[in-house]
Amino acid sequence: MTDRADQGGTAPSHTGRVLRPRAWPSPVRAMTRILNADGSPPAPTPTGTGRSGVVDCALYVDGKRQPGDWTYADALAAARREEHGFVWLGLHQPELAEMTAIAATYGLHELAVEDAVKAEQRPKLERFGNVSFLVLRTARYCEHAELTENSEVVETGQVMLFIGPNFLISVRHGDASRLSPVRADLETKQELLLQGPWSVAYAITDRVVDLYLEVAEQLEDDLDVLEAEVFDRNGRGRIQRIYQMKRELVEFKRAVVPLQRPLMTLTSQVNREVPKEIRRYFRDVQDHLSRTVEQVNSYDDLLNSILQARLAQVTVDQNNDMRKIAAWAAIAAVWTAIAGIYGMNFENMPELNMTYGYPVVLALMLAISLALYRWFRRNGWL
Repeated sequence: MTDRADQGGTAPSHTGRVLRPRAWPSPVRAMTRILNADGSPPAPTPTGTGRSGVVDCALYVDGKRQPGDWTYADALAAARREEHGFVWLGLHQPELAEMTAIAATYGLHELAVEDAVKAEQRPKLERFGNVSFLVLRTARYCEHAELTENSEVVETGQVMLFIGPNFLISVRHGDASRLSPVRADLETKQELLLQGPWSVAYAITDRVVDLYLEVAEQLEDDLDVLEAEVFDRNGRGRIQRIYQMKRELVEFKRAVVPLQRPLMTLTSQVNREVPKEIRRYFRDVQDHLSRTVEQVNSYDDLLNSILQARLAQVTVDQNNDMRKIAAWAAIAAVWTAIAGIYGMNFENMPELNMTYGYPVVLALMLAISLALYRWFRRNGWL
C-alpha cells in the first residue's frame, strides 16, 4: 500500500487549542515508559521481525485531518479529549505482537485480534462491548491475455474493521483493495467525516463493493468468450478452462454472498450504533451488493449451462467417432469376408479355375466398398 505523505505544522482544534504530536523533554519521555498517555499501563513491546504494519495513523477533528506524525497511542489520547475527534489507524498484515500491543491500547477483544491476524474469516459483523468488528472479503480482477486452465481470474483478500466510539482500525490483508485512495477521497468530504468512525467504515465498504461490480463486469466478458468458443464449430472449448473459470467464480461468490447479512444488520432501524445518516449510505451499498449477488448467481447458472453444453458436445463427438470407426470396419469386413472364404483351401470351390477369377473378385470387393463408402457419406457417417 502506498503511504499517505505526512503533513507538517499544527492546526487549531474547534476549542481553540493547538493539536500536535507530543514532543516530551527527556525526563518526561522516560515517564511515558511507565504510563501511557491515558494513564493506563504500557502495552507490550512488539517483537518479531521488526516490520511495522502501520501504514497511516491520522487524527480527525470536526471532519478535518490534524497535521503531524501521530503514534496510535497519542492519537487516541487526543481524540478522547475532543468532542468530535476520532482516529483512523491503517494496518497492513500486522504481526501478532504488534496487533496485541495495539489491542491493549484500544481495548480490543482477543478473539477479534486473533481473527484480524489470521485473516481466514468469512464476511461477518460482531460486537465486542462498545467495539464493532466488521470483516470484508476484497476482490480484484486479474488481467490475462488468454484464459487457460491455470489462469488466476479473481484475486481475493480481506479487510477487518474495528469501529469504536472514537477510533477505527482497518487491517488489510492482500493487495486486492488498497485503502489509500479511500482515505484521500474521504478527506475531501468534511461533512461525511463529521459522522465519526462509521463514515470511514462506510467508505471502505463502498469501495469494496464497487470493486465487486467491476469484477462482475469483467467476468461477464470472460464468460462471453467461453460461450462463443463452446458453440463455435471450429472452436476448441476445453473443459479444463471452463472448470477453472467455475473455480474462480466460486472464490468470488464466497466474498460477495456472505456480506449480505452484515449489511442488513448495519442498515436495520434497530441498530443504534450506526448514525442514522450513515445507515442511509449503507443502504446504497446494500443495493449495489444485491445487484452483484444477482449477477454472480446468473453467472453461475450460465457457467453450468456452458459446462453441460460442452459435455454434450464431447458425447456427440465421441458418437461421431464411433460411427466413423464402425463405417470403416464395415468396409473392411467386405474384404475380410471374401478373402476368408477363398482362403479356406478347398479343392472344389467355384471360380477357382477361372482365368480372370482373381481380378473379378478384386473388382467385386472394390465395388462393394465404394458403394458402402458412398452410402455412409450420404448418411453422415463419414
